[in-house]
Order: sequence, then C-alpha cells, then structure tokens
Amino acid sequence: RGLRLRALRCRITDCDTLGGMADAISVRLDEDAQRALMVLEASGLSRSEAIRSALVDAADRLRERSALAAEVAALEADEADRDEMLAVAELMESLRAPG
Repeated sequence: RGLRLRALRCRITDCDTLGGMADAISVRLDEDAQRALMVLEASGLSRSEAIRSALVDAADRLRERSALAAEVAALEADEADRDEMLAVAELMESLRAPG
C-alpha cells in the first residue's frame, strides 16, 4: 500500500535538507502507515528520513510507471513494430511441435 499519510499522528518538525530551509508539515498516519514507518525506523532511519525517503520512492515509482506507459503507447502506435511482433509470433507458432 505504501506510506499513506492520514489517520494516527506524526509531526515532522526537523528536516535537514540541502539548499536551505525545509517545509515542516504535520500528518496523521493510519495503523498501516504507522507500522510501515516503524519498519523504516527499525532499519536505522530517523522518522524524518524515513518519511522523506518513502515520499521520494513513491514519486519515483509513479514517474517510472508514467514513463513505461508512454513507452507502451509509443510501441502500440508503431505499425511497423506491431507487424514485426505478429510476424515473430507466427514464426514461433509455425516452429512449435505438433500436439
């Protein structure tokens, strides 16, 4: 489910980031998010580091999904690629042993 920011309590006030002052935010964590945070903290991360890391990782995954979806759309729009894929599939089928 990832780190969902709602229901329980967690106040972020100590953020050390490069380039100056960071925003301090308050979030409420539900039980799932609280357990996930405890796992991250048990790995040695501070509460702030764990939350920042989870947010960055989640955003990276979304960007990767978007990039993959764009690549799939581009391939689907490529008629020559589709024709080649069908030709390879037909060739593979013709090479398959009977039965």
